[in-house]
Amino acid sequence: MADLPPPPGASNGTFPVPNAAREPATATAETDAISADEIALYDRQIRLWGVQAQEKIRTANILLVSIKALANEVAKNLVLAGIGSITLADHELVTEDDLGAQFFVSEADVGKNRAEAAAPQIQKLNPRVKVNVITRDIRNEQDVTFYAAYHVIIATDLDFLSLSSLDSGARLAQRPFYAGASHGFYGFIFADLGTHDFVVEREKSNRPTRLVPETTTRSVIAAATKKENGKMIEMVTKREMYTPLLLVNTCPLPPDMQNNLRKLRKVHPLLTCIRALWDYQRNGHGVLPSHSVTDLQLFTTIATEKHKELQLPAETLKAEFLRSFLSNLGSELAPVTAFLGGQLAQDVINVLGHREQPIQNLMLFDGEESVGPIYSLHPLFPDNSLPPMPAAAADIPVMVV
Repeated sequence: MADLPPPPGASNGTFPVPNAAREPATATAETDAISADEIALYDRQIRLWGVQAQEKIRTANILLVSIKALANEVAKNLVLAGIGSITLADHELVTEDDLGAQFFVSEADVGKNRAEAAAPQIQKLNPRVKVNVITRDIRNEQDVTFYAAYHVIIATDLDFLSLSSLDSGARLAQRPFYAGASHGFYGFIFADLGTHDFVVEREKSNRPTRLVPETTTRSVIAAATKKENGKMIEMVTKREMYTPLLLVNTCPLPPDMQNNLRKLRKVHPLLTCIRALWDYQRNGHGVLPSHSVTDLQLFTTIATEKHKELQLPAETLKAEFLRSFLSNLGSELAPVTAFLGGQLAQDVINVLGHREQPIQNLMLFDGEESVGPIYSLHPLFPDNSLPPMPAAAADIPVMVV
């Protein structure tokens, strides 16, 4: 099979052709089977998730948008895991502020494109991985075939409208989408995997596994058994349905939380603040609030409204936490980006290998309290289920070789 040209604007790499099964084909014929030296190189992780999962990882093409501190951590973890290729997309230039928390750029890179500056250092981590660069602004990319060239799209540290636009493109191409951001001691990871199937292995019990819904978003769709080390192991296949970011910003908490005051009191106020920030950006007030009295008052008003929208007790949104969140906006802390980057990359690896329960669907992180609660935010429909993920139009053109 001949190498394909990279998507528009990309350089230094080969990319797969999308096929009808939603999975991009491998870039070259030589990637059909994992080699003995690769098995030796990735021995530890193969022991963790198996050869089949590693084969899927080694042929995966990842798009990473906006190359700041969090993206550095994501790229490091994915490249060391042995993905097939990674495309770094960023139209911004390296500034002196980038030197504080990023480890792929140096003073000599100030004024250079962020993606181009980081690419050589990322390549050094694993020469087996193809590293590509896109230097144009792709935040409003409309071509579905652009997104279809990748197995996973990840966007970090962008405003709400940019994240929503990229999520929409990924959804139309039926590709998993992740968003993440760090704000000083705080941050989040969001996942929109459309419709995602995964396998959980567990020791078989005496009770038969029923193929029924487990939650409003998750159903058991298959079960099989195997014998391993003298034990019967059950492989249960589950299907998760996801909600796009544009809706998540206004979705309620799950019904079991809404009707439980004790649970509502435990909801972290960071959920309110993140959704308030998304509203602030969506309504055109800017990317981050300034320290002016007007901006601070506006953000406080939005946060109060979002807190009520979530039906949370008023006393759980304290002025001290609001001040702390606002004072952390715009800053990057290496320990926080390291944690978030590790969690995001591990979830991507699980999704590529169709192993384990992925994030569903918003994970928050408070570095001051060292907690990472996950909230499942979805619209409520009369039949208590989510609508299916829209498929790409049948007449969408695809690249062929």
